[in-house]
Amino acid sequence: MRKNIVAGNWKMNKNLQEGIALAKELNEALTADKPNCDVVICTPFIHLASVTPIVDKSIIGVGAENCADKVSGAYTGEVSAEMVASTGAEYVILGHSERRAYYHETEAILEEKVKLALANNLTPIFCIGEVLEEREANKQNEVVESQLSSVFSLSSEDFSKIVLAYEPVWAIGTGKTATADQAQEIHAFIRSLIVKKYGNEVADNTSILYGGSCKPSNAKELFANPDVDGGLIGGAALKVADFKGIIDAFK
Repeated sequence: MRKNIVAGNWKMNKNLQEGIALAKELNEALTADKPNCDVVICTPFIHLASVTPIVDKSIIGVGAENCADKVSGAYTGEVSAEMVASTGAEYVILGHSERRAYYHETEAILEEKVKLALANNLTPIFCIGEVLEEREANKQNEVVESQLSSVFSLSSEDFSKIVLAYEPVWAIGTGKTATADQAQEIHAFIRSLIVKKYGNEVADNTSILYGGSCKPSNAKELFANPDVDGGLIGGAALKVADFKGIIDAFK
């Protein structure tokens, strides 16, 4: 059966000392009160080597927020999938709406990133989702289907190793949230595309996270949907009480 997952995306927040303190505080909270789902924290690159040794891997997985689309070489400032894996991290967020919008990452670039992540035994958390104009034009299904082309080139075996995250871009940091019904509707559509491509068994075992302004106050309702398997959490992941409130929605 597919896993329920709550993953935190710290984005460009917390200096190294603050990040270590946050990871320690979360580790203590979840050691004292074990979660009923998988928990992942995705941190800035500079935190990874310091954070991975201080969390209990049986309780908290650690991931990067991105990786390069090249193996190695003269790519100043880039960090490869192999480098991410060498820190002990196990996950990497790829295709986040901010990477697509601000850094113009295309489906072809993302396809390379996914393949390199898998080659280095990292679990990609692959993000898809529409912006406000696309939602208002009722093009959300078309958009997510197109974005899935980056991962639909994978073999059935490799696709089974990834986690999907649906982000309604119009609901990130805006205070707007897709209703539980809207979330379920598009998650079910995404799962139907996986059925069409890879069959029922793969689709049933693929975790699809919701990534749009998920908070302790709405997590339970969102996660109660049959096709919503957890959340990719932004701002609320930066405070242990808020993040744990979302994790506890699975209790």
